[in-house]
Amino acid sequence: MARDHAARCCVLSRARANQPGPSLRPCIAWCSRPRHPPTRPRGSLVHSELAPAPGSTTIDVALKIWRYDAETGEKELKRYEVEAPDWVTLLDVLDIIKDKHDGTLAYRKSCRMMICGSCGMRMDGAAVLACKTRMYDIAKSGHVPVISSMGNLPVIKDLVVDMDPFWGKIRRMKPWLDPGYEEPLEKERIVSQQQTNVIHKEALCIMCGCCVSECNSMESDPEFFGPAALAKGMRFVGDVRDQADVARLNDYNDEHGIWDCTRCYFCNERCPKGVDPRDAIAKLGAESIKQGVDQDWGAKHAKWFVTSAKTTGWLRETELVPKTQGVVSAIKETKFALALAKHGKVPPPIPPHVAARVGEARKLYHLVKAQGRDGALGIVQGEHALGRIEFSEQAGVKTSDPEMRPGVEPPHAEG
Repeated sequence: MARDHAARCCVLSRARANQPGPSLRPCIAWCSRPRHPPTRPRGSLVHSELAPAPGSTTIDVALKIWRYDAETGEKELKRYEVEAPDWVTLLDVLDIIKDKHDGTLAYRKSCRMMICGSCGMRMDGAAVLACKTRMYDIAKSGHVPVISSMGNLPVIKDLVVDMDPFWGKIRRMKPWLDPGYEEPLEKERIVSQQQTNVIHKEALCIMCGCCVSECNSMESDPEFFGPAALAKGMRFVGDVRDQADVARLNDYNDEHGIWDCTRCYFCNERCPKGVDPRDAIAKLGAESIKQGVDQDWGAKHAKWFVTSAKTTGWLRETELVPKTQGVVSAIKETKFALALAKHGKVPPPIPPHVAARVGEARKLYHLVKAQGRDGALGIVQGEHALGRIEFSEQAGVKTSDPEMRPGVEPPHAEG
C-alpha cells in the first residue's frame, strides 16, 4: 500500500493544484519519510528494477546534491557514489540513493517517461527532467554533476519546490475553452489538421516548470506571468473554437504580461518537450497588435520599429522614445538624453536619409505580410513530425543532442 501511495502521491498533489487548500504536503510527507534500505528485501520495487541483469555492465555514478531543510534553513552540498546499470537516468540514480543510501532525500517523481513533468530539477545549473537525463556519458567522463532544486520557486526540501505560485499563474490564463455559447451545438465542432497545427507545440506542455526555472524575467520580477503560463494562454488564443481571444489578449497585455519577457530564450533551450515558450509569447504579441490590443509600451515599440525600418531602412532612434512612451515621458528623460549627447551617444535629431537599399527591407515586409505571418497564428508548427515534436526542426533539440553531455560544474559548487 505504501508503494502504491509512493507511485501516485506526486500526481495526486499536482491534481490537487486545481482545488483550494494545500496541495503539496501529502507528497512531501511520504518523500521525506525515513527509510531503512539495509533491511528492505531484494524484491522491492527499486531493487528489482535497478538490479543489473546477468551479463550486463554497470557504471560508477557520482552526484553532488544540494540538501536543504526549510525548517532550519540549513543547506549542504552532499556527495553520493553508487553503482548502477549502464542505462540509468538521473531519476534512477536518485532512486538508488534514496533506497540504498539515504532515505531522507526528497524529490518528486511519477511516470518516469517524460509525460507527467514531476521530476524537474537542475543539473549543473540548468533545468532538466531527471527521467530524461541519461547518466552513461556523464559517468564515463568522470564528471560529478551538481543536482539542485529548480529556480524561481520556493524550496520546501532538497529537490522539492513549492509549485503553488506556478499553478496560480496557470489559473490566471483561464486555461479552458470558451466556445461563446452555454448550450452545446447540435453536432460536433470539426477542427482541421491545419488549424490544430497552429497550437500543436503549446499543447505538448507537461507543466514541468523547467522553463520557469530558467526565466530571467521571473528572477527579477516574480510577478511576471512566466513562459509556461503564457504558452498555455497561446494554446487557447490560437484555438479556432475559442471565442474569448481578444479578452484573453487584453488580460495577457496587463502589467507583468507578454511584453515583460526579456527574450533570453532560455525557456526554449531548456524545455524538454519542444514547446518553445518564447515563440508562443512572440505569437501572443503579434496577435495582440493584429487585434488592436497595442497600448502597452512593448507593443508600441515593436510597431514603431517596423514602421521605421519599412519607411527609411533605418531605425530612427531619436523618435523611438516619444513614439513608444509618449512625449511627456520623453521630456522627463531630457537630462539623461543630454548626458548621452555629451558623450556622443545620441544620433542626429534630424531624421536620416532613406537607405539606398530600402527597397529590400520593404520587399521583406510585404513578403511576410503576404504569407500571413504578421499575426503569427498562420505559422504551421511541427508539420514534419506531428506525432513526435521533439524530433522536428521547430523543436530545436533532438533527443540525441546535448542533454546527455556532461556540463561544467559551477564555481560556487566546489567542495
